[in-house]
Amino acid sequence: MAGLEELREIAAAGVETGGRVVREGAGRRAEASDKGLPGDYVTEVDLASERAIRRMLEQATPGIPVVGEESGGEAGDRYWLVDPLDGTVNYLHGFWAVGVSVALVEEGRPVAGAVHAPFLGTTWTASLGGGSSRRQGDGPAEPIRVGDREVERAVVGTGFPFRHKELVPRYLEAFRAAFGRFEDLRRPGAAALDLAWVADGTFDGFFELSLGAWDVAAGAVLIREAGGVVTDWGGGQGFLRGDILAGSPAVHAALLEVARPARTR
Repeated sequence: MAGLEELREIAAAGVETGGRVVREGAGRRAEASDKGLPGDYVTEVDLASERAIRRMLEQATPGIPVVGEESGGEAGDRYWLVDPLDGTVNYLHGFWAVGVSVALVEEGRPVAGAVHAPFLGTTWTASLGGGSSRRQGDGPAEPIRVGDREVERAVVGTGFPFRHKELVPRYLEAFRAAFGRFEDLRRPGAAALDLAWVADGTFDGFFELSLGAWDVAAGAVLIREAGGVVTDWGGGQGFLRGDILAGSPAVHAALLEVARPARTR
């Protein structure tokens, strides 16, 4: 049975496999289908990336099932969780803040994973007990740590409830509190990248509601192995259900306070 370090490298190969599909599709006009919610689209590039990643993972680890955002799959005690193109709206608009994410989930928690930014040439990887690293292009992998900025100087990533307008009141409460605690907020539009940037100290924290497990699983293990904290909005371990707070220990503590008024709405 492959160990976590080997599986971490397989995850990295998976995201880079998907990343090649994403880059190759960038020169062609992408036709998008509506998945049923406002702003929620899928393109042939999403589907082709997932097919390529699934094929690679199934060949490398035939005993581990694959669950993809687009084509689903059967989860088990141990399974791969794949987001083949995070930031599809960005992709459709030619804004290249997009990511590919692969995580290994065991007994309900992510234990290894990788995130790749196809147009930045950056790959982040992590495994439980093995730390987190970042590789630029063909360069060597270098260890990464979450930032150590003071809370008042923190720059924190977030998202907007473009799919779930009923969440707007909760976001407004959180934004009001966040603007009073942090130096600034950012919203690039690809949660997998936002979390990877928290892991390497580019951002100091991240918060969002109602994401998919595939959006957050790999980023969660990246942040934890880089010295950060990841929870749901109540401080528990249910973040794979999509409500996530993540950051350096100090910023995460502040995010719990920021989220408190929003939890009561």
